[in-house]
Amino acid sequence: MSGSGPAARLQRLFEGHRLTPTQRRIAHSMVRRAGDVPFLSSVELAELAGVSQPSVTRFAVALGFDGYPALRKHLRELAPAGAGPGEGDDAPNEYQQAVLGEMENLRHLAELLADPGPIEHAGRLLAASRPLPVLGLRAASSQARGFGYFAAKVHPDVRVLDEGGSMLQDRIDAARRAGATALICFALPRHPKEVVDALAYAREQGLTVVSVADSAFAPVAGHSDLLIPAAVGTGLAFDTACAPMLLGRVLLEAMCDALPGAQARLEEFDARAAARGLFVE
Repeated sequence: MSGSGPAARLQRLFEGHRLTPTQRRIAHSMVRRAGDVPFLSSVELAELAGVSQPSVTRFAVALGFDGYPALRKHLRELAPAGAGPGEGDDAPNEYQQAVLGEMENLRHLAELLADPGPIEHAGRLLAASRPLPVLGLRAASSQARGFGYFAAKVHPDVRVLDEGGSMLQDRIDAARRAGATALICFALPRHPKEVVDALAYAREQGLTVVSVADSAFAPVAGHSDLLIPAAVGTGLAFDTACAPMLLGRVLLEAMCDALPGAQARLEEFDARAAARGLFVE
């Protein structure tokens, strides 16, 4: 992220680190008081963030420092000469920074899509699978449901797998017996072990796995035949997934391109929806 103010410097320090929700709370508190943070004790920072003092210490270690004193020393070295508590900061606030971070994620996705080959290949795999299982658990369940909702308008048999448990492998088995040849998985942090196990099982049953994940090095990578990365935003207490959602829509477009009669099905749905008065214009 561009910018040279205290908040921007802190944001760059946090980038690339997978922080727990408690640690993110500390990070957000630091961003809000960016000008004061280099001069706060660990106890003061803990009170500011509403966490325990040991949590502040663990946070500093998670960033790669020996402890909070080393982190504070680093922040003081970065601060401009003469800076002190209460220094003004015209950098974007934490909410703006979250939006700007997502814009950067979308820019990286646009660069990735300059080569449409992997997307077009994935679209053909998904279009050819009858039925088409769509897997996404926990944080990724909304991505799976959203993809499945739209896919069902053009694909004849879409099966959303958004609940874990002992039935998950049974549902993969049922899809495979019904003729499925591919499975699409949405995998977002924190990555449930159950998803990794389900993908390993799906491949054992002969399914080709297409994954949308937050990184090419995500835990599902070793169990995916084709993985297309789309970064999540980490600037707020909970991850934001604008890029994975958009990538899902891009894959839907590629699948439609590979499905004979997809446009006719969409027009048929629109006609039925109009006749039933489903939507208000």
